[in-house]
Amino acid sequence: MPDPVTTRSGRRPITSRSEVEHAAFELFARQGFERTTVDDIAQAAGIGRRTFFRYFPSKNDVAWGDFEGQLTLMRTRLAEAPGDKPLLQVISDALVDFNRIDPAEAPWHRRRMELILTTPALQAHSTLRYAEWRQVLAEFVAARVGASPDSLAPQAIAYATLGVALAAYEQWLRTADAELGELMRAGMRGLSTALA
Repeated sequence: MPDPVTTRSGRRPITSRSEVEHAAFELFARQGFERTTVDDIAQAAGIGRRTFFRYFPSKNDVAWGDFEGQLTLMRTRLAEAPGDKPLLQVISDALVDFNRIDPAEAPWHRRRMELILTTPALQAHSTLRYAEWRQVLAEFVAARVGASPDSLAPQAIAYATLGVALAAYEQWLRTADAELGELMRAGMRGLSTALA
């Protein structure tokens, strides 16, 4: 049965995940993350509640966008990296690539990252997402060094790389004209120098 909200005359149905995200981010900014409900987001986006859940499993997932798709892409790109390319260079390239954003989406991405990094209600959910991200990286490192993904070296490298990403995002949010990719690369250079 069609969703009644999306079939009303006079209102164009929402067809993209990003439009739903943008409607949600506007509400989060206006009334706060915790006080915004799924019904509020659906109404602001001009869709029904059931349609919302076709885009996102929960309100918490709105802040993370298409995280699963991006993880799949990162896993593929890591697997395609030349075997003779230095490990930390491959990781640095993957980090920058994973966090690359369309310039037109930069203001929305800033809102996304402010939510993820500063909203207490999202912290538990974020911990799960960070663990998924680290696991992809740990599996790649483990395959490169001939270890188990759960062993110390792959896990330590995955944790350190996540630390670089979070530190770069904090700098990016504080500095309006900073270039995110360069912050990520600079952080990885600093990590590489410290490890050497």
